[in-house]
Amino acid sequence: QVQLVESGGGLVQAGGSLRLSCAASGRTISSYNIGWFRQAPGKERSFIAAITWSSGNTAYANSVKGRFTISRDNAKNTVYLQMNSLKPEDTADYYCAADPRGGLIYIHSFSPSYWGQGTQVTVSS
Repeated sequence: QVQLVESGGGLVQAGGSLRLSCAASGRTISSYNIGWFRQAPGKERSFIAAITWSSGNTAYANSVKGRFTISRDNAKNTVYLQMNSLKPEDTADYYCAADPRGGLIYIHSFSPSYWGQGTQVTVSS
């Protein structure tokens, strides 16, 4: 079983930055791929970024490429999402997720089996 706990959401002005954290636990978490999704009001949940736990390879949605950076700290079992140059359209609930299909071969077909509870990000104009 895998547990994911997000933190770091909040209110920020457009152009500002936030860093989200996802604390992961579970016996085999190091073999997973971990990522982030977001869901804005009235919209479907959408993929943002993912990272391989073992090697740190990453994948991003085009909408956030160049502004968001996903990283991990193996010692802390934590994955981060650094969000810069935030826009009002980035306002959403952000969810950490884990895909038991770990490794580079699956990073671009990230399909989670586990989800965190979400953290809210609001970007004011």
